[in-house]
Amino acid sequence: MPDRSARRVVASGLLAIVLQVMAAAPSAAAGDAQRRRPERFGIRLLEIPENRLDDPRSHAFIVDHVNPGTTFTRRLEVFSTSPRRQHVNVYPAAARVGDEGFTFAPARTANELTSWITLDRTAVDLPPHGRVPVTATVAVPPTASKGERYAVIWAEIASASPGPSGNVALVNRVGVRTYLDVGPGGEPPTSFRIGEVAAGRTDDGRPRLVAEVGNTGERAVDLEGEVRLSEGPSALSAGPFRSTRATTLPPGGHGQVTVLLGDDLPAGPWKFRLTLRSGRVSRTATGTITFPAAGERAAAEDGPSVPVLAACAVAAVAAAALLVVNLRRFRRRPLDGEAA
Repeated sequence: MPDRSARRVVASGLLAIVLQVMAAAPSAAAGDAQRRRPERFGIRLLEIPENRLDDPRSHAFIVDHVNPGTTFTRRLEVFSTSPRRQHVNVYPAAARVGDEGFTFAPARTANELTSWITLDRTAVDLPPHGRVPVTATVAVPPTASKGERYAVIWAEIASASPGPSGNVALVNRVGVRTYLDVGPGGEPPTSFRIGEVAAGRTDDGRPRLVAEVGNTGERAVDLEGEVRLSEGPSALSAGPFRSTRATTLPPGGHGQVTVLLGDDLPAGPWKFRLTLRSGRVSRTATGTITFPAAGERAAAEDGPSVPVLAACAVAAVAAAALLVVNLRRFRRRPLDGEAA
């Protein structure tokens, strides 16, 4: 029987994942008259477990921990902002979390988790500016082994190529991630640590903060955060500056979180406060930083490094010494016709 206890709550206005549909490019002869406005469609969660209302990840993704033999459902919604009708395919597909973060398998590749997911619709016909609900049922076998599994529920639009043959499909898809942990007892701990925090600049000179992070828990983490600066030159404060994308790490994994800062920030020194979060778990690091001068990094990359310069200097000294020795030996050797 499906688990219909008070584990879910309908939540309107959840995070929507939207994708711009690629329109056929008009020919030069067609001109601007045949250009189409970008059309968008998306898929989003309509409900989350009641016990995860305080977990921001559960507002965007399916995140849960269940015992073997559990069956539960999640309601999603496929929607469109297009003025035209759209046919959208909906299906689960495999995903993994590794050194590259959360990655999706090609096309409709299956895995163990996708074999547990059943959708009440495999396709929807969206009316103009329409929306259609889709229910996903997840049936975990009683024999399922302990561990976290990953998948994605895709909404996909495929259209024929505008080329002469018309036999190439343009595929656009957008999805909702699924992080499902299976095992008896309570949920495994989620934890991470913040290591070294360094100040630097991007290639175009924008200041940034880069933090080394490690997943010390037993579930995957999606790390996002913000930086606040204080006690800068002339007692300036700045921020908050938020990370532009999440860094996903598997259990035991390591990576970096980068936060871009304001273009016009003085070099410092600054006091920083970096706060990173994954779901309910947050960590904070503080310290003092000074940003390198603009162009300093580029100069270091374009010119020879210190070790290279040192090696060149040693080689030059050795060559000079050898030259002196050879000159002395040359002067001492008698010329042809001279007495020994």
